[in-house]
Amino acid sequence: MKRFCLVTLGLAAPAFLIASIALLAAHIMENLVDGQIKEGTILRNNSEAFKFWEHPPIPLLLQVYFFNLTNPLEVLQGENPIVKEVGPYTYREWKSRRDVHILENGSKVSSFQPSTYYFERELSVGDPEVDRIRTVNLPAVTAMNMARNSPFRFPAELLLLAYQEDMFTTHTVEEILWGYTDKFLQAVHNFFPDVDPVFGYFKQMNATDDGEYVMLSGDKNYLDFTRVIEWNGKDKLDWWTTPSSNMINGTDGGTFHSLISKDEMIYIFSTDFCRSIYLTFEEELTVLGIPTYRFTPPLKIFANVSVNPDNAGFCVPAGHCMGSGILNVTGCKQGAPIFLSLPHFFHAEEKYVKSVEGMHPNKQNHDTFLDINPLTGVLVRANKRMQINVYVEMIPGFIQTGNIKTMPYPVMFVNESFVLDDANAGILRAALLESSLVQAVPFIMLALGIICGAVFLAVTYWPKGKKEEGNVDERAPLIRT
Repeated sequence: MKRFCLVTLGLAAPAFLIASIALLAAHIMENLVDGQIKEGTILRNNSEAFKFWEHPPIPLLLQVYFFNLTNPLEVLQGENPIVKEVGPYTYREWKSRRDVHILENGSKVSSFQPSTYYFERELSVGDPEVDRIRTVNLPAVTAMNMARNSPFRFPAELLLLAYQEDMFTTHTVEEILWGYTDKFLQAVHNFFPDVDPVFGYFKQMNATDDGEYVMLSGDKNYLDFTRVIEWNGKDKLDWWTTPSSNMINGTDGGTFHSLISKDEMIYIFSTDFCRSIYLTFEEELTVLGIPTYRFTPPLKIFANVSVNPDNAGFCVPAGHCMGSGILNVTGCKQGAPIFLSLPHFFHAEEKYVKSVEGMHPNKQNHDTFLDINPLTGVLVRANKRMQINVYVEMIPGFIQTGNIKTMPYPVMFVNESFVLDDANAGILRAALLESSLVQAVPFIMLALGIICGAVFLAVTYWPKGKKEEGNVDERAPLIRT
């Protein structure tokens, strides 16, 4: 029996060692895990990835912060605006895809994704139907900008005077976000029926979608998982002035491919920003017990053309460039002079921060980030932050503008956040543990090989002790004759 055990140990030790070295050298277990993950992140009908993509079980939180103007008369006399941040007003945002179609033998998927918003009183500072905010009068500013160099300039001046439209207006939070009937727009609507008399910054967002998306399923290349290739029937945009700036790159920001590395750029096509943006690796974090990589937009993406010439395509009209940190999206906002930035002009040039009293930019509250599990590509936590500004300036002939300074005037900023819920976080942790155990098999075999080898050598070559001979009396027979 002892000999059998020794032979078994002697054979097992090299077998474990050879097998473990072979597995490690060929990355067999690692490739096995990677293959399973790639196979699991394909948009196939009725798969877990497809169900999560089609009907996300976790809502987003949309928090809105307004900048309430406290010195409107002084602003019209050329002084800097003084604003007070008011918020958040929080809405729970549910997304679900509809009209889903599998295309080209499963290589593409088309869909619409409407969003529905529900107010969360417990997470808000007040009642949106009661709280009133003084801010810039966007319908009036838009009308002045459109009419300034057109035959409708004089009629626009008369209408603005007749309806006593001012540069600034006061409305409830509910009205500013979701819409109200504007008396000036109503008058314009009587002459131009295409003009909507109801205005609200988010009027077209609730219970509506932002267009049809066509995405790759990832069945041919895992890197293409949910990558957008068409939006509203187009494979490129037409708002910008160069081919590269009009490209549609990346996913829609809700899903990402698996096996993410630190040196890659995460592309997102954002209809809010009217362009594709990218984020780069910043740091490793643990969120909800899950290892993640944090990706943030680099400074380069906000830089002016003198720092980043690639941003020249976002100067509209061509050659008319804003300073760092400001994006003119007038072209994709039906001619409304809306300029986007990060909240409080974070990462923007100092002149914009100093032009408005009440701006206090900081990374913790105003930066955008994604926390992604690199193995699975699952989004664990995210904050997408964006500030809506209206470009204002003195326009000769329109007395409403007074002597106002030329600037992007801050109206509000939004924080759209996401955190994986406890149930799905637990599922992800279990999956990551399972994959870790599979990848640890070669190391376990290596350890067993070393242990078996050590036991075999110890038993085989350990020096055997000699029996003690004793003294003369001890060696004498027990019975003497």
